[in-house]
Amino acid sequence: MVKKRFYNPAQLFISSFLLLITAGTCLLKLPWALHQPLSWIDALFTSTSAVCVTGLIVVDTATHFTFLGQLTIMLLIQAGGIGILSFAALFSYFLKGGSTYENQLAVGVYSNTQRMSEVFVLLRRTVWVTLGIEMIGAVGIFWSLGDNTGMSYGSRIFYSLFHAISSFCNAGFSTMSNGLMDDAVVHNYSLQLLISLIYIFGGLGFPIVVNVLQYLKHVYKQLIGKWTLKGRFHRPWVLNINSKINLVTTGIVTLFATLVIYINEYGNVLAAHEGVDKLVIAFSTATTPRTAGFNSIDFGALQFSTIIFIMLLMWVGASPNSTGGGIKTSTLAVAVLNILSLAKGKDRTEVFGREISTISIQRAFATMFLSLFTIGMAIFSISFFEPTRPLLEVAFECFSAYSTVGLSLGVTSDFVTESKVILILTMFVGRVTMLSVLIAFIKKVKYTHYRYAPEELTIY
Repeated sequence: MVKKRFYNPAQLFISSFLLLITAGTCLLKLPWALHQPLSWIDALFTSTSAVCVTGLIVVDTATHFTFLGQLTIMLLIQAGGIGILSFAALFSYFLKGGSTYENQLAVGVYSNTQRMSEVFVLLRRTVWVTLGIEMIGAVGIFWSLGDNTGMSYGSRIFYSLFHAISSFCNAGFSTMSNGLMDDAVVHNYSLQLLISLIYIFGGLGFPIVVNVLQYLKHVYKQLIGKWTLKGRFHRPWVLNINSKINLVTTGIVTLFATLVIYINEYGNVLAAHEGVDKLVIAFSTATTPRTAGFNSIDFGALQFSTIIFIMLLMWVGASPNSTGGGIKTSTLAVAVLNILSLAKGKDRTEVFGREISTISIQRAFATMFLSLFTIGMAIFSISFFEPTRPLLEVAFECFSAYSTVGLSLGVTSDFVTESKVILILTMFVGRVTMLSVLIAFIKKVKYTHYRYAPEELTIY
């Protein structure tokens, strides 16, 4: 890895994605990857969408790319999902039999790890948990397909593996032209539910998934110990505050979104389904905007109010340190908790017996502001190049691109070249975050031992 004195972690993180996108663009232009010619801008768009695990497409993945082309996209999704920086750090570690402090610090910044000794332990767990869930998901998808899809045995295997990786990495790419809305799978509700559960796991974030697995292991040991040993068992703080906040927020947002879509679309897009099946499709439609990008229904046929609500869901996104984008559930939770604290007249924000640090609150509001600024600039730019295009279509695509969701109202391929470039930049910034871009290029000030006298400003 490049030494830290030349590049800070943010620059290294951004550079790794740029290199991967460039390599993917070149690979997707090769003749063996294509059934039909592909322009450089469309190859760059597809590669960026795959590496940034977005899922927006300008050409049909099923018909435009060969098997090798689809395999390339799948590998780009996998590399982008876990993070090329994580792979580089691990490969450096295994090849050299260790790692420098600079390498551990660079990876620690993006793995949200405080102790350097835990950095590569977390990264190893990340890779194994990812591959494990993807393999289990692929097996589940394979058996849920059955023999009614008309696929060959080999096609079912590739379909299962492709969609397991695409769903866990929250990419939204599919080897079917209509995605999960295809006639062969749209009424396969076990498949719809399974894929939803896979991308929910991917959207929770690697540290949270590992922490939940540790908690389940702890509960299992408690249950075993209760029946085999005597005495009372102390329950330590196994599920940390980060996991609790994100799990609770994810649960509340998912439940609320499912109810809204079920009620609002009951007689509209859900009319083609019956009974409990309506609830399954409502659930998958409510969870896919949180950066998964799979479409079980025609999003262009949704009610106007539902489309606006889905844009809000896309903006919130998944949990931190995950394959998903958006401002993250923790950011939403911190903002809401801080607002409630201000309303109650409290000078600090508390939850679950802990006080949320000031820096976390600052990062949350900075993330929200920068996301809205970036999305707003993208909407303005595309509207400038395409003044006759409806604002709702432009806004939906920009929210989807920034939050790396991949949902579309079916207009992405109709954009002019300039608009495609804007979406490429938006997808990239959404993946690496605007805050990382600023950290990469703004020189840090030296720590000062003095502070100016505080002064309050009129805010409202």
